[in-house]
Amino acid sequence: MSKLTDVPKRILIGRALRSDRLGETLLPKRIALPVFASDPLSSVAYAPGEVLLVLSVAGVSAYHFSPWIAVAVVVLMFTVVASYRQNVHAYPSGGGDYEVANTNLGPKAGLTVASALLVDYVLTVAVSISSGIENLGSAVPFVIENKVLCAIGVIVLLTLMNLRGVRESGTLFAIPTYVFVAGVFAMIAWGAFRGVILDDTMKAPTADFHIKAEHQGLAGFALVFLMLRAFSSGCAALTGVEAISNGVPAFRKPKSKNAATTLAMMGLLAVTMFCGIIGLAMATNVRMAEHPASDLLRNGVAVGSDYVQNPVISQVAEAVFGDGSFMFILLAAATALVLFLAANTAYNGFPLLGSILAQDRYLPRQLHTRGDRLAFSNGIVLLAGAAALLVWIYGADSTRLIQLYIVGVFVSFTLSQTGMVRHWNRHLATERDPAVRRRMHRSRAINTFGAFFTGLVLVVVLVTKFTHGAWVALVGMVIFYATMSAIRKHYDRVSEEIAAPDGPSDDVVRPSRVHSVLLISKIHRPTLRALAYAKLMRSHTLEALSVNVDPAETKALQEEWERRGIDVPLKVLDSPYREITRPIIEYVKGLRRDSPRDAVSVIIPEYVVGHWYEHLLHNQSALRLKGRLLFTPGVMVTSVPYQLESSEVAKKRARKRQEWNAPGAVRRGPAQERTTKEPSESKG
Repeated sequence: MSKLTDVPKRILIGRALRSDRLGETLLPKRIALPVFASDPLSSVAYAPGEVLLVLSVAGVSAYHFSPWIAVAVVVLMFTVVASYRQNVHAYPSGGGDYEVANTNLGPKAGLTVASALLVDYVLTVAVSISSGIENLGSAVPFVIENKVLCAIGVIVLLTLMNLRGVRESGTLFAIPTYVFVAGVFAMIAWGAFRGVILDDTMKAPTADFHIKAEHQGLAGFALVFLMLRAFSSGCAALTGVEAISNGVPAFRKPKSKNAATTLAMMGLLAVTMFCGIIGLAMATNVRMAEHPASDLLRNGVAVGSDYVQNPVISQVAEAVFGDGSFMFILLAAATALVLFLAANTAYNGFPLLGSILAQDRYLPRQLHTRGDRLAFSNGIVLLAGAAALLVWIYGADSTRLIQLYIVGVFVSFTLSQTGMVRHWNRHLATERDPAVRRRMHRSRAINTFGAFFTGLVLVVVLVTKFTHGAWVALVGMVIFYATMSAIRKHYDRVSEEIAAPDGPSDDVVRPSRVHSVLLISKIHRPTLRALAYAKLMRSHTLEALSVNVDPAETKALQEEWERRGIDVPLKVLDSPYREITRPIIEYVKGLRRDSPRDAVSVIIPEYVVGHWYEHLLHNQSALRLKGRLLFTPGVMVTSVPYQLESSEVAKKRARKRQEWNAPGAVRRGPAQERTTKEPSESKG
């Protein structure tokens, strides 16, 4: 079984890496940017469209509010980036928002932040991949017809790439991310040149369409609510910003400085691209509708269900570069690819956060362990499974999934910045250096404004998106919170129960006597080996125990026992219902009842086979017995293995695999040295 699973594993994720090579997997800034910031960078592919979709409810006339909404998103982005630059310097260990909230606001706040981030990471994968599938589906009909299957396939592919390690996957992801960023900047620059310098008229494919407004002439509170809803949708551009603060340990030294620089680069790039696309969308008269089949009108007639509404970035690219041009095709391909790769932000953030939570005993300890390639493999697989389930439930529909989005991230933003204010207050109370105090006052002011602004946005998001699906994200947070609290209680209870006492206890008192019970079914080599071992233990009493399920076999066993003159008493238990496990368990429990201060040692002979299919040919009664006896207090279980020939052959095969080297794996020195040695060797 090991051979069957190990070979495909090595092909898919590569050879295992030694722990001392962890430093080689650390990321320089040029790789860290696409690894940790691909989500906020790629969100410019759909965030502008989300703003226009919401505004379209009031018709085309509401589009003139989009620049003001873009300004609000920009201010929020700069606020969050500036705030998180304080975080990475103050808490470089990689805990990010969770560590900040847990340290400064208490465990409940920390767990709330962790729950919000875990939900948001799962949604990041689901939304990014679903959006990428829809972008790709506009060019490849098969993809859109089987979008759930294709989305899950992409999740599996990304999972395998991340299992190969952060550094290796980051290198693969860097190229398309940088191509996308360069393509968007080229589109903005060329569009500005054509519009301002050449005074060209650029028209989007939907420029001549009209929008049938669902609510005509909105004013007052209704208009304000619509703008707030559009703003909350545009805030999708901020998702993934927190991933850098969670991933500080993955950066090269100086870690905090490199992480802060990467944050600034990400914020500047994302803001410029977001504003540029919004501006070009207004200049080229892009038209978007929440229900395009009925609300988009061409020559006064609804476009119908056959119409495919392309994303804003695609329409702008067509207007600027021309339909079918090289740059248009390049940007379209890079956009679809980078949306898939945007999920990589979550693939790096979720496992790191899961590892820290596991270390704090809020998640299973297996999530704290690094895999063969020094990545947190269990966390990666868990994230992939949760995202695939969400994609399947929501049919890979990004419009439905995005309504669940950004709630969690703003919960973590707000609590994190509030925690940072408490952090600076605590340090200011003891710091006396004027220069250091000035820096702390400046940092506290930034975090205070960040806490206020993100808290305000959180309220807006909850109010405007709650009935549109945000409640599902809140339910997910509650489930994560309850699950992690239960896991922590379990670990605490176990730790308390197994803690070594300072004084005397029953665990350190030697048993009065040890009763050894050797389980046998017939006399063969495994039985004789187990019997010799049992005698070596020098227990106070030793007896052989058999269960009578076949009278003829039992009689033959007793006769053979007497014939061999074995000086160990043989006891036979009757089993009218042909059970083996229950009579033995009851007998052992009876020994414990009769002598509670004595220990019972159950010795089980078993033979070891070498092929996985040979396990199917045996009834595994020894395994079942051990499983039941483990729950019996005061009983020690000892297995005496007897290796069959197939097992020895298996061990030889394993030894050969260890000694075997793949072609090219062993360096034999320069070719010149080999040629000089070969003649002398042939002479010998």
